[in-house]
Amino acid sequence: MTKNNHFLLLIIRLNILGFCVHLTKSNPQPQFPCQPPHHKYPFCNKNLPISTRVQSLISLLTIDEKILHLSDNTTSIPRLGLPAYEWWSESLHGIATNGPAVNFNGQIKGATSFPQVILTAAAFNRTLWHSIATAIAVEARAMYNLGQAGLTFWAPNINILRDPRWGRGQETPGEDPMVVSAYAIEYVTGFQGLNPKAKKGNRNGYGKKRRVLKEDDNDGERLMLSACCKHFTAYDLEKWGDATRYDFNAVVTKQDMEDTFQAPFRSCIQQGKASCLMCSYNSVNGVPACADKELLDKVRTDWGFDGYITSDCDAVATIYENQKYTKTPEDAVAVALKAGTNINCGTYMLRHMKSAFQQGSVLEEDLDRALQYLFSVQFRLGLFDGNPADGQFANFGVQDVCTSNHLNLALDAARQGIVLLKNDQKFLPLDKTSVSTLAIVGPMANVSSPGGTYSGVPCKLKSIREGFHRHINRTLYAAGCLDVGCNSTAGFQDAISIVKEADYVIVVAGLDLSEETEDHDRYSLLLPGQQTNLVTTLAAASKKPIILVLTGGGPVDVSFAEKDPRIASILWVAYPGETGGKALSEIIFGYRNPGGKLPMTWYLESFTKVPMTDMNMRADPANGYPGRTYRFYTGNVLYGFGHGLSYTSFSSQLLSAPSRLSLSLAKSNRKRSILAKRRSRFGYIHVDEVESCHSSKFFVHISVTNDGGRDGSHVLMLFSRVLQNFQGAPQKQLVGFDRVHVPAHKSVETSLLVDPCELLSFANDQGNRILALGEHTLILDDIEHVVSIEM
Repeated sequence: MTKNNHFLLLIIRLNILGFCVHLTKSNPQPQFPCQPPHHKYPFCNKNLPISTRVQSLISLLTIDEKILHLSDNTTSIPRLGLPAYEWWSESLHGIATNGPAVNFNGQIKGATSFPQVILTAAAFNRTLWHSIATAIAVEARAMYNLGQAGLTFWAPNINILRDPRWGRGQETPGEDPMVVSAYAIEYVTGFQGLNPKAKKGNRNGYGKKRRVLKEDDNDGERLMLSACCKHFTAYDLEKWGDATRYDFNAVVTKQDMEDTFQAPFRSCIQQGKASCLMCSYNSVNGVPACADKELLDKVRTDWGFDGYITSDCDAVATIYENQKYTKTPEDAVAVALKAGTNINCGTYMLRHMKSAFQQGSVLEEDLDRALQYLFSVQFRLGLFDGNPADGQFANFGVQDVCTSNHLNLALDAARQGIVLLKNDQKFLPLDKTSVSTLAIVGPMANVSSPGGTYSGVPCKLKSIREGFHRHINRTLYAAGCLDVGCNSTAGFQDAISIVKEADYVIVVAGLDLSEETEDHDRYSLLLPGQQTNLVTTLAAASKKPIILVLTGGGPVDVSFAEKDPRIASILWVAYPGETGGKALSEIIFGYRNPGGKLPMTWYLESFTKVPMTDMNMRADPANGYPGRTYRFYTGNVLYGFGHGLSYTSFSSQLLSAPSRLSLSLAKSNRKRSILAKRRSRFGYIHVDEVESCHSSKFFVHISVTNDGGRDGSHVLMLFSRVLQNFQGAPQKQLVGFDRVHVPAHKSVETSLLVDPCELLSFANDQGNRILALGEHTLILDDIEHVVSIEM
């Protein structure tokens, strides 16, 4: 996360990291405040309200001590018994090594490596998402208890996957705001220990939730851990052309801001109750995100956010050094603090805040406001309640990390997420009895535990290739290419020789972190280097059609393979984590039925003509701009959002849904009522003018039948489309989804809840959500149902 060109800052952070590691090795227990003789301070009194305790602590700090708390690594204050604390830990899809608070040098040597988020999202299973977050949280708390992690973790990444070239798209739940919002809610509530009730309608084996917070937790104030929704906002560019994430100005319309970029963050805060928000590097419409008071005030005043706001690492420094938004470093730290950035990941505030205070650009009340939010979260986490060994989470330890349950959960996440893109002539699944020799080709096939960005140390080092050993007595392997870049054909001959010897051939191609990662975007959607040549060469040499397995989080244009009959099947596995090889082998040999669906559009290479810096979501035909994502893109695609095949076939039946909804205007002042009625005559109404959005929600009841001979899971996707020609309306948008498991030749009934104010609406050019009156078409597979909305 830190900038490479900040040499001085790098040295400082390396020293801090070394110090923290030394402390951790020598002290296996976490340090904590309120130990004797400092336990008699009022802020240590657990019987007082948290707000009172926070104010008491702040009142005891000097100006210098207050400034020390504005960095992710806070220095100890011995006179008050306050130990040092590192805010930065990472837990995107398992406990990661990126954050300096985390280390695997103690009793815990590894943690469960779940699939990268983009693959987990492909399962379209809320219960699965919640269960993974809960499992990660248990391992995180265990590592904290042993002095190997903090309690404040900077995940999830809930930016929209706007552009297929984005190097960090793999970290996100995809391109649809509703899906990303749902993921954010499940991750945060599962990770922080909130909303512990078992999920209703569970059909996937994850319904058993144990309560981790006591019943008398001060109306839900207490936290087991802290999650952080990032990166706020309109952040989805690393390095493309002359633009970098450190200096890019994202020019975003009010319309796109409301119904695309902000939607997941609003859900993360309002429904997820996240305790942290991270502001991003980039500017939004000319103002650096971490210096945008209007932007950051909105989350507190409009959305009710009461957690802390951290900068991305060095994002305060970039306000002055890269974006030239201020004239001095002092102005940069002042504008960030006053805008609402409470903590600076890095040392920029540490180095420049005192002089900013002395110059009068920062007041003590500005410091106190930031500390109030920071300390409030620490108190909610129990950091000031005495020895954690005596607390309600004290029993978490080594025995709770890398458990068989967690590894099975990671395995099932990979099984559910893997997407079957092509399967000509029902080539898959393979009959194990007909395979005596299997050839596996590709450098990514032999990578241990391919987890993607923000990975940790897995419990067991496993490659995709190793997953097949339990099924086949004889497997042959050749890399084919020296690495994923595949800039040479030198290894082709070795690959050809084993392909000719084998009964069946699996070619693992695609991307790795040399092609897409933080600080690195792609320019092409084609397979890197000579990979396409390798695949077609092996397809020509094989006795039977081959199986192509694609790694990587971003879409790849493999239209050549889609059209080639010599390539019978294509599967996408993204970065499947430490159990990915086993999951893939089970699907290929038919022990599991694939059911994953793409959470993003797979574009053709021609899309790369669209500038990555153009943030507009809506198409502009007059200027030849095709728009973005399935909601607005007007061009041809390779695979659409929601594409994914199965070994069986499903059919759906719409059991019931309303045909008419009658809404009424909210009771308000006369002028507002007149405006609302005038808009209704033009065929729309502002959402905030509807009297009761909550009471307008309705269920769509559905029956799903498995028409084939194999058990399988089916992802239901309910879309809506406005029939009237409203400018700016999406071509269609997702309004409900569910994953249901259906035995062979059986039927299962389920229901999708639709909130018309939230999901049937969209933003107008002023950024106001409007609901079109008249006919809306609900689309489920090949079924269409019209709902008429009237006043």
